[in-house]
Amino acid sequence: MRRLLLTNIALRIDFLMAAGKTKFMDELEIDKNDEGGVTASAVIRVLIADSQAIYRVGMRKIFALEDDIRVVSQVDSISSLHSAVECFPCDIVMLEGSLLTGTTDAIPELVRRAPNVKIIIQTMASDESNTVELYRRGVRGIIPRSISPDLLVKCVRKIAAGETWIDNQSVNWVIEAYRSQATALTSPRTQPRLSTKELAIITCITQGKRNKEIAIQLGTTEQVIKNYLRKVYDKLGVSDRLELALYCLHHELHKGQTGEPGAKSNDHAMEAVEDLG
Repeated sequence: MRRLLLTNIALRIDFLMAAGKTKFMDELEIDKNDEGGVTASAVIRVLIADSQAIYRVGMRKIFALEDDIRVVSQVDSISSLHSAVECFPCDIVMLEGSLLTGTTDAIPELVRRAPNVKIIIQTMASDESNTVELYRRGVRGIIPRSISPDLLVKCVRKIAAGETWIDNQSVNWVIEAYRSQATALTSPRTQPRLSTKELAIITCITQGKRNKEIAIQLGTTEQVIKNYLRKVYDKLGVSDRLELALYCLHHELHKGQTGEPGAKSNDHAMEAVEDLG
């Protein structure tokens, strides 16, 4: 009899817990996402990354007034941010632009750790090159530090819904950047002015020769060849011998310098690329 009573009590507790859990899930308006997981779709989870406490406190107070926005964490550095996005799942990262100063991979690393997060950058002032680069890297919005509370909340909701927040000036910058990129891809590149010695070194590079061999052929030292190569890299916008060989192959700089027919010269260049690759 006692065992039966305990069993009934246990069943009743299980029932109440299940009922309570169901009610709790309903209140959160739980949806199944595309990956099959479960998210609280009624709430936009925000992670604030800002070096200045006054901004962190201010944004937290602004979002606290909204039923559909919740701050899940706040940090004051990029390294802390990278750790936080793994510990506190979020939908939006509100990131101070100054934290990106001196970094090259902060945003790619953030996207790698949290692929679905949407990034908003707060800046004191925007410039063309930085703005275009941020949008290229996947940032969803760039806003001024002086943004009004109403616009800040509107921005978060729009971006959480999948939109991009961009002002008219930034639109013009982005369009011009892509227009210039398209022009560069479809138009022949203006050839930089190269000296006779630089062209001779380039010819040797396309023939697969090393610095020591080039120095012997041109009657100079290996260090001089290295110095010339740095100048050539800067002029052509390449970073190493492989890129130089590819550039020469594409722009046919090696033709007319070797005294060989074009096809044979191309063969040399291709061999150089294969050896350097």
